[in-house]
Amino acid sequence: MTDLYTSSTNVARMLEITLKETRFYREIKEEGRQEGREIGERSLILRQLTRRIGELPPVLRERVETLCLEQLENLALALLDFSSMADLQAWLKALED
Repeated sequence: MTDLYTSSTNVARMLEITLKETRFYREIKEEGRQEGREIGERSLILRQLTRRIGELPPVLRERVETLCLEQLENLALALLDFSSMADLQAWLKALED
């Protein structure tokens, strides 16, 4: 019985190592990291915007929530110069042009 357990444990360890070495696993893991980073950055930027220019109307909040990571990073820098809701609206409008 001990040999079977030891054998099962070894097989499980080998499968785990093999799985972690696959390209698919690495891609999924990287995708998860990217998603986590995007969620964290979006959350931080929404809090910073609220503190800087006040509570965002739902339509503006939803628009910020749709931004890709690169746009979020650009907004993170731009919001340092915002003094009103109009600044955010103008920044978002410039994305559409």
